[in-house]
Amino acid sequence: MMNQLEQLKQMTVVVADTGDIDAIRQFTPEDATTNPSLLLKAAALDEYRPLLGRAKQWALAQNNGGDTLLHDMTDAFAVLIGCQILQLIPGRISTEVDARLSFDCEATLARARKLIRLYEENGIGRERVLVKIASTWEGIQAARELEREGINCNLTLLFSQTQAAACADAGAYLISPFVGRILDWYKAQQPEQDFSGAADPGVRSVSAIYRYFKTHGYNTIVMGASFRNTDEILSLAGCDRLTIAPPLMEQLAASNAPLSRQLGGEQRSEDSRHEPSEHEFRWLMNEDAMATEKLAEGIRKFAADQVLLEQLLSQHD
Repeated sequence: MMNQLEQLKQMTVVVADTGDIDAIRQFTPEDATTNPSLLLKAAALDEYRPLLGRAKQWALAQNNGGDTLLHDMTDAFAVLIGCQILQLIPGRISTEVDARLSFDCEATLARARKLIRLYEENGIGRERVLVKIASTWEGIQAARELEREGINCNLTLLFSQTQAAACADAGAYLISPFVGRILDWYKAQQPEQDFSGAADPGVRSVSAIYRYFKTHGYNTIVMGASFRNTDEILSLAGCDRLTIAPPLMEQLAASNAPLSRQLGGEQRSEDSRHEPSEHEFRWLMNEDAMATEKLAEGIRKFAADQVLLEQLLSQHD
Protein backbone atom coordinates (compact mmCIF):
# COMPACT_ATOMS: atom_id res chain seq x y z
CA MET A 1 0.00 0.00 0.00
CA MET A 2 1.30 3.44 -0.90
CA ASN A 3 1.78 6.00 1.85
CA GLN A 4 0.13 9.41 1.56
CA LEU A 5 3.21 11.08 0.10
CA GLU A 6 3.36 8.43 -2.64
CA GLN A 7 -0.38 8.79 -3.25
CA LEU A 8 -0.03 12.56 -3.48
CA LYS A 9 2.71 12.19 -6.09
CA GLN A 10 0.22 10.30 -8.28
CA MET A 11 -1.92 13.43 -8.69
CA THR A 12 0.31 16.42 -7.83
CA VAL A 13 3.93 17.33 -8.52
CA VAL A 14 5.62 17.40 -5.11
CA VAL A 15 8.26 20.08 -4.61
CA ALA A 16 10.71 20.21 -1.69
CA ASP A 17 10.48 23.46 0.27
CA THR A 18 14.01 23.21 1.62
CA GLY A 19 17.70 23.51 0.90
CA ASP A 20 18.48 20.40 2.96
CA ILE A 21 20.26 17.91 0.70
CA ASP A 22 19.58 14.94 2.99
CA ALA A 23 15.84 15.67 3.02
CA ILE A 24 15.78 15.97 -0.76
CA ARG A 25 17.55 12.63 -1.08
CA GLN A 26 15.08 11.04 1.31
CA PHE A 27 11.83 12.27 -0.22
CA THR A 28 12.81 12.41 -3.94
CA PRO A 29 10.73 15.44 -5.01
CA GLU A 30 10.37 16.55 -8.62
CA ASP A 31 11.44 20.17 -7.99
CA ALA A 32 12.81 22.21 -5.10
CA THR A 33 12.39 25.79 -3.91
CA THR A 34 14.67 28.04 -1.89
CA ASN A 35 14.40 31.53 -0.42
CA PRO A 36 16.68 33.72 1.75
CA SER A 37 15.35 32.15 4.96
CA LEU A 38 16.04 28.62 3.69
CA LEU A 39 19.47 29.64 2.38
CA LEU A 40 20.34 31.05 5.80
CA LYS A 41 19.45 27.69 7.36
CA ALA A 42 21.36 25.82 4.65
CA ALA A 43 24.48 27.90 5.34
CA ALA A 44 24.69 26.23 8.75
CA LEU A 45 24.74 22.71 7.26
CA ASP A 46 28.15 21.01 7.01
CA GLU A 47 27.71 19.98 3.37
CA TYR A 48 27.31 23.61 2.32
CA ARG A 49 30.20 25.11 4.27
CA PRO A 50 32.62 24.84 1.31
CA LEU A 51 30.14 26.73 -0.87
CA LEU A 52 30.38 29.78 1.39
CA GLY A 53 34.08 30.09 0.55
CA ARG A 54 33.53 29.49 -3.16
CA ALA A 55 30.82 32.13 -3.29
CA LYS A 56 33.00 34.68 -1.54
CA GLN A 57 35.99 33.94 -3.80
CA TRP A 58 33.85 34.35 -6.91
CA ALA A 59 32.44 37.65 -5.65
CA LEU A 60 35.89 39.03 -4.78
CA ALA A 61 37.12 38.10 -8.26
CA GLN A 62 34.46 40.36 -9.80
CA ASN A 63 36.29 43.42 -8.41
CA ASN A 64 33.03 44.97 -7.22
CA GLY A 65 33.05 46.71 -3.87
CA GLY A 66 30.49 47.78 -1.28
CA ASP A 67 26.96 46.51 -1.52
CA THR A 68 27.59 45.01 -4.96
CA LEU A 69 30.19 42.67 -3.45
CA LEU A 70 27.67 41.48 -0.87
CA HIS A 71 25.02 40.94 -3.54
CA ASP A 72 27.52 38.98 -5.64
CA MET A 73 28.31 36.75 -2.65
CA THR A 74 24.71 35.90 -1.86
CA ASP A 75 23.73 35.39 -5.51
CA ALA A 76 26.68 33.08 -6.05
CA PHE A 77 25.86 31.13 -2.88
CA ALA A 78 22.22 30.73 -3.92
CA VAL A 79 23.24 29.46 -7.35
CA LEU A 80 25.86 27.06 -5.98
CA ILE A 81 23.26 25.54 -3.64
CA GLY A 82 20.83 25.37 -6.54
CA CYS A 83 23.40 23.50 -8.62
CA GLN A 84 23.89 20.98 -5.80
CA ILE A 85 20.17 20.41 -5.48
CA LEU A 86 19.74 20.00 -9.24
CA GLN A 87 22.05 16.99 -9.10
CA LEU A 88 19.37 15.23 -7.01
CA ILE A 89 16.10 16.25 -8.67
CA PRO A 90 14.84 15.75 -12.23
CA GLY A 91 13.04 19.08 -12.44
CA ARG A 92 13.66 22.71 -11.57
CA ILE A 93 15.11 24.79 -8.76
CA SER A 94 13.51 28.07 -7.72
CA THR A 95 16.01 30.77 -6.72
CA GLU A 96 14.83 34.07 -5.29
CA VAL A 97 15.67 37.62 -6.31
CA ASP A 98 16.68 39.90 -3.42
CA ALA A 99 13.43 40.90 -1.69
CA ARG A 100 14.72 44.46 -1.28
CA LEU A 101 14.15 44.86 -5.03
CA SER A 102 10.46 43.98 -4.79
CA PHE A 103 9.34 47.49 -5.79
CA ASP A 104 11.98 48.09 -8.48
CA CYS A 105 11.13 46.51 -11.82
CA GLU A 106 14.39 47.33 -13.59
CA ALA A 107 16.58 46.17 -10.70
CA THR A 108 14.58 42.94 -10.49
CA LEU A 109 15.14 42.34 -14.20
CA ALA A 110 18.88 42.90 -13.83
CA ARG A 111 19.17 40.57 -10.84
CA ALA A 112 17.09 37.83 -12.48
CA ARG A 113 19.24 37.93 -15.61
CA LYS A 114 22.33 37.77 -13.42
CA LEU A 115 21.07 34.65 -11.62
CA ILE A 116 20.40 32.94 -14.95
CA ARG A 117 23.87 33.92 -16.18
CA LEU A 118 25.44 32.44 -13.04
CA TYR A 119 23.56 29.19 -13.53
CA GLU A 120 24.62 29.04 -17.17
CA GLU A 121 28.25 29.67 -16.17
CA ASN A 122 27.89 26.63 -13.92
CA GLY A 123 26.57 24.49 -16.75
CA ILE A 124 22.87 24.72 -15.86
CA GLY A 125 20.44 25.78 -18.59
CA ARG A 126 17.67 28.25 -17.87
CA GLU A 127 15.09 25.55 -18.56
CA ARG A 128 15.94 24.07 -15.15
CA VAL A 129 15.60 27.31 -13.18
CA LEU A 130 12.66 29.36 -11.94
CA VAL A 131 13.46 32.88 -10.79
CA LYS A 132 11.40 33.70 -7.69
CA ILE A 133 10.00 37.21 -7.51
CA ALA A 134 7.60 38.75 -5.00
CA SER A 135 4.09 39.31 -6.38
CA THR A 136 4.14 43.10 -6.19
CA TRP A 137 2.97 45.06 -9.22
CA GLU A 138 6.60 45.80 -10.11
CA GLY A 139 7.60 42.16 -9.65
CA ILE A 140 4.78 40.95 -11.86
CA GLN A 141 5.74 43.39 -14.63
CA ALA A 142 9.36 42.23 -14.39
CA ALA A 143 8.11 38.64 -14.78
CA ARG A 144 6.14 39.67 -17.88
CA GLU A 145 9.37 40.81 -19.54
CA LEU A 146 11.46 37.89 -18.29
CA GLU A 147 8.96 35.36 -19.64
CA ARG A 148 9.26 37.05 -23.06
CA GLU A 149 13.03 36.49 -22.80
CA GLY A 150 12.63 32.81 -22.03
CA ILE A 151 13.37 33.18 -18.32
CA ASN A 152 10.62 31.38 -16.40
CA CYS A 153 9.40 32.87 -13.14
CA ASN A 154 7.90 31.73 -9.85
CA LEU A 155 5.77 34.57 -8.45
CA THR A 156 5.90 34.16 -4.69
CA LEU A 157 4.41 35.83 -1.59
CA LEU A 158 1.02 35.59 -3.25
CA PHE A 159 -2.03 35.96 -1.01
CA SER A 160 -4.94 37.05 -3.20
CA GLN A 161 -6.81 36.34 -6.40
CA THR A 162 -5.96 39.87 -7.50
CA GLN A 163 -2.27 38.98 -7.45
CA ALA A 164 -2.98 35.64 -9.12
CA ALA A 165 -5.00 37.23 -11.93
CA ALA A 166 -2.25 39.78 -12.63
CA CYS A 167 0.38 37.01 -12.68
CA ALA A 168 -1.64 34.94 -15.13
CA ASP A 169 -2.20 37.97 -17.34
CA ALA A 170 1.58 38.54 -17.34
CA GLY A 171 2.17 34.98 -18.51
CA ALA A 172 4.05 33.87 -15.39
CA TYR A 173 5.20 30.26 -15.56
CA LEU A 174 4.20 29.51 -11.95
CA ILE A 175 2.69 31.14 -8.89
CA SER A 176 3.16 30.21 -5.22
CA PRO A 177 0.01 31.13 -3.28
CA PHE A 178 0.74 30.89 0.44
CA VAL A 179 -1.66 28.76 2.47
CA GLY A 180 -0.34 28.79 6.03
CA ARG A 181 0.40 32.50 6.22
CA ILE A 182 -3.17 33.26 5.19
CA LEU A 183 -4.38 30.97 7.96
CA ASP A 184 -2.04 32.70 10.43
CA TRP A 185 -3.62 36.08 9.66
CA TYR A 186 -7.18 34.90 10.10
CA LYS A 187 -6.40 33.02 13.31
CA ALA A 188 -4.81 36.17 14.72
CA GLN A 189 -7.90 38.20 13.78
CA GLN A 190 -10.46 35.61 14.93
CA PRO A 191 -8.80 33.34 17.51
CA GLU A 192 -12.12 31.77 18.55
CA GLN A 193 -13.02 30.69 14.99
CA ASP A 194 -12.61 27.09 13.78
CA PHE A 195 -10.55 27.21 10.58
CA SER A 196 -9.95 23.48 10.24
CA GLY A 197 -10.58 21.39 7.13
CA ALA A 198 -12.61 23.04 4.37
CA ALA A 199 -12.91 26.22 6.47
CA ASP A 200 -9.17 26.92 6.19
CA PRO A 201 -8.99 30.31 4.39
CA GLY A 202 -5.62 29.49 2.83
CA VAL A 203 -6.97 26.28 1.32
CA ARG A 204 -10.06 28.11 0.07
CA SER A 205 -7.89 30.80 -1.54
CA VAL A 206 -5.68 28.35 -3.44
CA SER A 207 -8.68 26.27 -4.49
CA ALA A 208 -10.39 29.37 -5.90
CA ILE A 209 -7.26 30.43 -7.78
CA TYR A 210 -6.83 26.92 -9.20
CA ARG A 211 -10.43 26.82 -10.46
CA TYR A 212 -10.13 30.35 -11.89
CA PHE A 213 -6.99 29.45 -13.89
CA LYS A 214 -8.47 26.20 -15.23
CA THR A 215 -11.83 27.77 -16.09
CA HIS A 216 -10.23 30.57 -18.10
CA GLY A 217 -7.54 28.47 -19.77
CA TYR A 218 -4.43 29.98 -18.18
CA ASN A 219 -1.26 27.92 -18.48
CA THR A 220 0.27 29.40 -15.32
CA ILE A 221 1.02 26.61 -12.84
CA VAL A 222 -0.52 26.84 -9.36
CA MET A 223 1.85 25.65 -6.62
CA GLY A 224 0.41 25.80 -3.11
CA ALA A 225 3.03 26.77 -0.52
CA SER A 226 3.58 27.62 3.15
CA PHE A 227 1.72 24.78 4.86
CA ARG A 228 1.08 24.59 8.60
CA ASN A 229 -0.24 21.02 8.73
CA THR A 230 -0.86 17.98 6.54
CA ASP A 231 -4.63 18.59 6.48
CA GLU A 232 -3.99 21.67 4.33
CA ILE A 233 -1.92 19.56 1.93
CA LEU A 234 -4.50 16.78 1.73
CA SER A 235 -7.23 19.37 1.08
CA LEU A 236 -5.29 20.54 -2.02
CA ALA A 237 -4.49 17.10 -3.46
CA GLY A 238 -4.70 17.42 -7.22
CA CYS A 239 -3.32 20.97 -7.35
CA ASP A 240 -0.71 21.35 -10.09
CA ARG A 241 2.16 21.41 -7.59
CA LEU A 242 2.62 21.65 -3.82
CA THR A 243 5.87 22.73 -2.19
CA ILE A 244 6.22 20.99 1.16
CA ALA A 245 8.74 21.25 3.99
CA PRO A 246 10.51 18.00 5.05
CA PRO A 247 8.73 17.59 8.43
CA LEU A 248 5.35 17.58 6.70
CA MET A 249 6.59 15.23 3.96
CA GLU A 250 7.75 12.92 6.75
CA GLN A 251 4.27 12.95 8.30
CA LEU A 252 2.69 12.14 4.95
CA ALA A 253 5.16 9.32 4.37
CA ALA A 254 4.29 7.86 7.78
CA SER A 255 0.58 7.52 6.98
CA ASN A 256 -1.06 4.87 4.78
CA ALA A 257 -4.53 6.40 5.03
CA PRO A 258 -6.27 6.72 1.65
CA LEU A 259 -5.97 10.07 -0.10
CA SER A 260 -8.55 11.38 -2.55
CA ARG A 261 -8.23 14.07 -5.20
CA GLN A 262 -9.74 17.39 -4.14
CA LEU A 263 -8.89 19.59 -7.15
CA GLY A 264 -9.30 18.83 -10.82
CA GLY A 265 -11.97 17.42 -13.10
CA GLU A 266 -14.94 19.56 -14.00
CA GLN A 267 -14.72 22.08 -11.16
CA ARG A 268 -15.48 25.57 -12.48
CA SER A 269 -14.95 29.09 -11.21
CA GLU A 270 -17.82 31.55 -11.12
CA ASP A 271 -15.39 34.48 -11.27
CA SER A 272 -15.18 36.24 -14.63
CA ARG A 273 -11.81 36.68 -16.29
CA HIS A 274 -10.05 39.78 -14.97
CA GLU A 275 -6.84 41.42 -16.15
CA PRO A 276 -6.27 44.16 -13.57
CA SER A 277 -4.64 47.43 -14.56
CA GLU A 278 -2.05 48.92 -12.25
CA HIS A 279 -4.69 51.20 -10.73
CA GLU A 280 -7.10 48.30 -10.15
CA PHE A 281 -4.35 46.08 -8.76
CA ARG A 282 -3.21 48.65 -6.22
CA TRP A 283 -6.76 49.53 -5.19
CA LEU A 284 -7.88 45.91 -4.76
CA MET A 285 -4.73 45.14 -2.75
CA ASN A 286 -5.42 48.19 -0.61
CA GLU A 287 -8.91 46.85 0.06
CA ASP A 288 -7.52 43.42 1.08
CA ALA A 289 -5.91 43.93 4.48
CA MET A 290 -4.73 40.32 4.76
CA ALA A 291 -2.97 40.28 1.38
CA THR A 292 -1.41 43.71 1.90
CA GLU A 293 -0.15 42.94 5.39
CA LYS A 294 1.17 39.44 4.61
CA LEU A 295 2.90 40.60 1.41
CA ALA A 296 4.65 43.43 3.28
CA GLU A 297 5.55 41.17 6.19
CA GLY A 298 6.94 38.49 3.87
CA ILE A 299 9.11 40.97 1.99
CA ARG A 300 10.46 42.39 5.26
CA LYS A 301 11.28 38.92 6.59
CA PHE A 302 13.05 37.79 3.43
CA ALA A 303 14.94 41.09 3.25
CA ALA A 304 16.09 40.71 6.87
CA ASP A 305 17.31 37.16 6.24
CA GLN A 306 19.07 38.36 3.09
CA VAL A 307 21.00 40.86 5.23
CA LEU A 308 21.91 38.13 7.73
CA LEU A 309 23.12 35.93 4.89
CA GLU A 310 25.27 38.78 3.54
CA GLN A 311 26.78 39.26 7.00
CA LEU A 312 27.51 35.54 7.30
CA LEU A 313 29.23 35.46 3.91
CA SER A 314 31.23 38.64 4.52
CA GLN A 315 32.59 37.19 7.78
CA HIS A 316 33.44 33.80 6.32
CA ASP A 317 37.18 33.07 5.98
